[in-house]
Amino acid sequence: MASDLIGSFILAIVQGITEWLPISSSGHLALTEKLLGFEGGLLLQVALHFGTLMAVFVYFGKDITDILQDFLEGKWKSKNGKLALFLIVATIPAGILGLIVKDYFDLYFLTLPVLAFGFAITGVFLFIASFYQIKKDNELSYWKAFFIGLAQMVAIVPGISRAGSTLSMGLLLGLKEKEAMRFSFLMAVPVILGANILVIGEQQLPSSFIWATLLCFIIALGVLHLVYRYILVNKRNLRWFALYCLLLALALGTWLIFLAIQ
Repeated sequence: MASDLIGSFILAIVQGITEWLPISSSGHLALTEKLLGFEGGLLLQVALHFGTLMAVFVYFGKDITDILQDFLEGKWKSKNGKLALFLIVATIPAGILGLIVKDYFDLYFLTLPVLAFGFAITGVFLFIASFYQIKKDNELSYWKAFFIGLAQMVAIVPGISRAGSTLSMGLLLGLKEKEAMRFSFLMAVPVILGANILVIGEQQLPSSFIWATLLCFIIALGVLHLVYRYILVNKRNLRWFALYCLLLALALGTWLIFLAIQ
């Protein structure tokens, strides 16, 4: 019981720190579980994601309320009303793919080689987004929302960062850093909420999971503030995270080669 509690707390810290950084929280959770020899399971992962979801609700509470209010009142031409529609469009690709293959990916593709590949892809994507811009128009549109949604869909592969892929796509399509971050973080709400409903349902969480979720929420809230206000306000900072992901992929690849020749 004590070891389970410690293991869930360590995973909570990892999830809270990495969820809003463009380095793949799910990849780091899987890697940490393998290093610890502790299998938290899908229920714990979803519970921890719920903690980060609550951080978004607290930090962007007014934005979410305004978006929902305009959408429910049919004010779809207002700024918040259009943003609600953009979020729906962006959620569709990952939502459909997640329902079809999410369990399949977790069962067959959550391996060290796939994690190394995913981290490498994340690093390359971040590097490209820090240097280039496909469009100069910084206005969000339906087609931009759809392509950002496709980037989120790709993040179903372990090691590919959801935050990193959606943020990078937003920047490549011309969005300003703050707008790209805000849209990326708000996109997490329906995806994580849907996963919680599907996985947790009417199940009762163990007490260790509840405390781990609370710890994850506190850490994620602090990291979210730092990322949104200070860390990713300039896209050039993505290069540091890109370098980290590439080095991590290289380290995993080297370790796998070493194991193969033993």
